[in-house]
Amino acid sequence: MIPQQRETFRVKHYHHHSFNLALLMVLMHEAVIKQFSGTGYESSDVMVIDEVEMHRHQQLEKLYKSTRSGKEFQKDLVKAAEAFTAIGYRHIEAGTKLSEDCCRYGLENINENILAKAAAIYGDALKHVEQEQDDLNRQLSSQVLEPLRAMITGTPLEDARHLAQRYSRMRQEAETQAAEISRRQARVRESPFPENVSKLHAAETRMQEIRANMAVLGKEAAAALAAVEAQQYRLTFQRLVAMVEGEKNYHLRIAAILSEVEAEMVSEKQQKESAPPMILPPVIPSGNGLEKSTYFLAEVSILH
Repeated sequence: MIPQQRETFRVKHYHHHSFNLALLMVLMHEAVIKQFSGTGYESSDVMVIDEVEMHRHQQLEKLYKSTRSGKEFQKDLVKAAEAFTAIGYRHIEAGTKLSEDCCRYGLENINENILAKAAAIYGDALKHVEQEQDDLNRQLSSQVLEPLRAMITGTPLEDARHLAQRYSRMRQEAETQAAEISRRQARVRESPFPENVSKLHAAETRMQEIRANMAVLGKEAAAALAAVEAQQYRLTFQRLVAMVEGEKNYHLRIAAILSEVEAEMVSEKQQKESAPPMILPPVIPSGNGLEKSTYFLAEVSILH
């Protein structure tokens, strides 16, 4: 080989190697993106087998996204209920302290002014208010948090999603196998040797196995995901209604307690203002310059 030919060969070899390396890097990059940004069920518009399988694939993709969205919404409700409960405990702590302060002020100044009476009334009412808050916290925990957490971490959802993921991987395998069959068919057309024909038949047989397994697995995955989706809708709706109903009843009872407190405070104030003023006895100066009270005594006749 002359030097010029060797140089041309070297350049072509270098370009071919560079192209393969660049292609490998692109494939690795796509694999990483797919691994970290994928939903767990690969979306594809490619018809791998037939329209029936394509319909099954679209059904599973829709159910997978729906159950994932339902799970995320359940997590949002759990976070909100946890926040409401945490705020409720702080409310109880602050309310209990204020109740004690009000009751103590009312007790220490009971005969002095209307403020002491109002403080005592409010302090006693706060005990009932905080009991209602505690009841709401318990309701959120038992009727919202616990059921939703159980379903989020439950095995039915995970099992159904794993079935769908298995189907997705099997579908990718079928897509690869279909490409393999196309290559084998082209090779047989070019070189119809027995070995090539045998390899084509083996590839077609493997495709039939994959197709049969996909039909069974797809039906099982669709049924499992559909059941989970229905359960998610039903349970989440029930827990959402329970949350709304619990909060509504809590506010109604709190409003009733505070309305009664307000009415009692106003009544005490009105009674205080309408009461006749106390008349003090007259004061006259004494002989030595000191003030001395005059008392009027009634004579009492004692009958013998």
